[in-house]
Amino acid sequence: MWLSCSSVGRKFVMALTGACLVLFVTFHCVMNAVAICWPAAYNSICEFLGANWYALIASVGLAFLFIVHIIYALMLTVQNRKARGNVRYSIEKRPAGVEWASKNMLVLGIVVLAFLVVHLIQFWAKMQLQEIRGVEAAIPPAAGTLFIQEAFSLVWTPIVYIIGFIALWFHMNHGFWSMFQSCGWDNEIWIARLKKIGCWWTTIVIALFVAQAIVFTVKAHDKDYLKDPVLREQYKDMIPAMIEKDFGPDAAQLGNQIRMSPYEQVSMGIRQMEQGIRSQAEQMSSPEAKEYLKNNPAAAEQLEELQVRSESLGRVVAFFDYLEASDNQPEPEMNAIPNANPHK
Repeated sequence: MWLSCSSVGRKFVMALTGACLVLFVTFHCVMNAVAICWPAAYNSICEFLGANWYALIASVGLAFLFIVHIIYALMLTVQNRKARGNVRYSIEKRPAGVEWASKNMLVLGIVVLAFLVVHLIQFWAKMQLQEIRGVEAAIPPAAGTLFIQEAFSLVWTPIVYIIGFIALWFHMNHGFWSMFQSCGWDNEIWIARLKKIGCWWTTIVIALFVAQAIVFTVKAHDKDYLKDPVLREQYKDMIPAMIEKDFGPDAAQLGNQIRMSPYEQVSMGIRQMEQGIRSQAEQMSSPEAKEYLKNNPAAAEQLEELQVRSESLGRVVAFFDYLEASDNQPEPEMNAIPNANPHK
């Protein structure tokens, strides 16, 4: 097949997939800017780009582009080295930075790939993948700012990211104009223009990425994503989805009460509710109660339901503990959520 067997076809595929990946990197940069300028909107975007069918199709398509780009890069590298033999590179007049990048595109690609793996582990694997698997995680997948908090509170994260960004700058800077060259735009006038456009585009995008990593690191160490009142209200509104499966028909009423109540009241109310249900479940698990449950299937079913709801609320309480661990003030005395008892 022409696209896989010929040198021109392989370069065309590399150019096409590279162009798509450049656009994706630019989109990702804009999305990160939203996380800085409007963190609550960033969480809304994360919820929109969850495990929905359109987001899954986009993720599969993006993964396909990455895989094809990597495979064809390896094929072209092997082909070029076989063709050159002992003479690796001819002398050409190019800017020093681009000359170095053109000779080390494979190495740069490997560094970028390693950085991508780290990024996927810190974000995608804990967000969309958890939704796909149906895993009840400690942090709701839609809480993107909390995953920023988790990642950039680590000392090594900004270091790894900046190294990855530098490698990405060299890789994109060379790849930007070379993909046009592969498609036939190889005259001296246009190549010179495309090199300038590519350098400006790549420099702006990567500079923004580096600035974003620095801002994320500062905010994470200041625990802004944990303490911000607007974000806390948003995190609170994510709780109904966390308990929906375990509370069945009672989930709708409880969810409405949670959304209509302020964060502090919900935090206190959920804690009291969890303690009450856990205490009730413990009483029904006593030796005396077990004898009664043997002859009463309805009560045994009720105990199982209490245990499931206790575990579900326990995860929510752990979530509140995580959000409030950095608070220095004593826990406010607030009333429980009105009519929050699921066994009303």
